[in-house]
Amino acid sequence: MLLKDKIAVIYGGGGAIGGATARTFAREGAEIFLAGRTLERLERVAADIRAEGGRVTVDILDAQDEAAVNDHADRVAARAGGIDIALNAVSVPHKQGRPLAEVSLGEFEHTIGANTRTNFLTARAVARHMRPRGGGVILTLTAPGSRVSRPGFLAHGIACSAIETFSRLLAVELGQFGVRVICLKSDAIPDAVPLSYTRELFDDMTRGFGTTTEAWLEVHAREDTQLGRLPRLDQIADYAAFVASDRAGAMTGALANLTCGSVLD
Repeated sequence: MLLKDKIAVIYGGGGAIGGATARTFAREGAEIFLAGRTLERLERVAADIRAEGGRVTVDILDAQDEAAVNDHADRVAARAGGIDIALNAVSVPHKQGRPLAEVSLGEFEHTIGANTRTNFLTARAVARHMRPRGGGVILTLTAPGSRVSRPGFLAHGIACSAIETFSRLLAVELGQFGVRVICLKSDAIPDAVPLSYTRELFDDMTRGFGTTTEAWLEVHAREDTQLGRLPRLDQIADYAAFVASDRAGAMTGALANLTCGSVLD
């Protein structure tokens, strides 16, 4: 098992990537602490983990709330004896594909600010418990938005760039304490689309392009990627488990390209 007896906190654990990664981490031997705002989704993931004999705890948490994030990390560390791995898979609702004139200042600021806020708060909270142990792994998520070359993605692209830069500099901050930081960059994941928020996001975007989500995904996979396909949830989760394990102990400050070649870093 890659993650035997590791303690993993998954923020946004009821979402597509957070849930898939939590299930994979559990299969690899980690004890999972799921945190998120929607109990039903969290419990659905937890039920899958328990059905396979995994260890999991569910907590309702707003990962934008500084005090709540700090308190939660303290409680997890006290109960489990520390924190080894943290993944921020928190979704920030926003709209894509709209021209600049239709984007309000509030929407622009929210997309960038909420993404950077939650990543900062969760990373700082878990790092306080990783440093005394002399190690740990913090995983962040981004998308190809920083490299997109069509209009309608200004705030989203800046948010992606911010998370990538944050992850690199966080690795600089924490490397001296043995804490590794990896940023996972994934393109659209077709088997994540059925989740309500993801579906709404894609439908809104593709409607602006005059097409449907399914049609856009098919064309995007065929014409815009090097592999002619898009990533699957299990592929993202499997890679996350690998980089969170000691087998990837030489890796930090890295941007892992999981886009099937829609962008080449």
